[in-house]
Amino acid sequence: KPLYEYLASGSDAEETLHENRIAFSRYALRPFALRSVSGLSTALSLFGRNLSIPVFASPAGVHRLVNDKGECATARACGAVGTMFGLSQHATCSIEEVARVAPGTCRWFQCYILKERSVTASLVRRAVKAGYSGIFLTVDSVKFGRREADARNGFNALPPPLTLSNYEDYAKELSLTTDQQSSKAWERKKHAAWDQNTETIFDQDASWDDITWLRTVIDAATKDYHVQGRIPLVIKGIMTAEDAIKAVDFGADGIMVSNHGGRQLDSCLASIDALPEVVAAVRSKRPGFPVLLDSGIRRGTDVVKALALGATAVGVGKPLFYSLATGGELGVSAMFHIFKEEIETAMALCGCRTIADVSGKMVQRRSHL
Repeated sequence: KPLYEYLASGSDAEETLHENRIAFSRYALRPFALRSVSGLSTALSLFGRNLSIPVFASPAGVHRLVNDKGECATARACGAVGTMFGLSQHATCSIEEVARVAPGTCRWFQCYILKERSVTASLVRRAVKAGYSGIFLTVDSVKFGRREADARNGFNALPPPLTLSNYEDYAKELSLTTDQQSSKAWERKKHAAWDQNTETIFDQDASWDDITWLRTVIDAATKDYHVQGRIPLVIKGIMTAEDAIKAVDFGADGIMVSNHGGRQLDSCLASIDALPEVVAAVRSKRPGFPVLLDSGIRRGTDVVKALALGATAVGVGKPLFYSLATGGELGVSAMFHIFKEEIETAMALCGCRTIADVSGKMVQRRSHL
């Protein structure tokens, strides 16, 4: 029960957690008949990489909580189906370990801004050196949301021998020293919920200027490791038009509309409800600007609704953990295949042959909800 509730729960009263699902039901798909859909394809190009489906593995930590192969299994599954894998900074498999077992997978690395900027820079440089195709910067986590389920269940640390593998090289920099002890910040049990113990290493003074700083870190690593082309930087955790415009102005290559799966600010909008204003804001400045989305995606029809409202592609989190827990690498592959089949059916019935055919005319907000 503690493990399930860690994965399934949200913050505080879990209003946003539940709203993420309810919100999708407020949008109806509009079917279009007698359209030629032979040769239907769910493929797309995202930041220059070809993906088989517009669904990818959102960066989420601690996969080894549910399967001993952890993020390595998830990354291999993503490669097998031809989609993108996001590795969390808080992974239980290291940057290099995942790169070794899934060399052909389109791998992205997700980072936070830490108090120790040298650690943030080092992690990003490691990802570039290991061949990761892009960087997510998560900006919604200057503090972690209050996870009442974890506090109630006494889930205040990872069960040994699991640890946050990417931090192992920085134990000294990320340790907290008191008169009594010196310990890795993410393994202390000062607070009743684990996320409150890990947040102590995050920089609460991070600003938009840090996007510019991170861009310089990425570009320097690209040059040092002789990487061809520009490595894209996507800002994850954008929920307002104002922040979306700032992200563009400060040099982001894409943004990701996300409320962290309902695990951060409770009582905020569902991601799908925030999507239209964000899309309108950024594409008035930069037509075609990539806008990703996660939080609440469960079915292929959810994916098509998000695409119709302007998303370029969507990420999944909770379904990924449940699939990994029940079926390992093959379970994750099966999940993506189910999404693909459901997307194909919804696209065909809406008269769409390609992802480019999915448009706003295919979705309508229900008037009674």
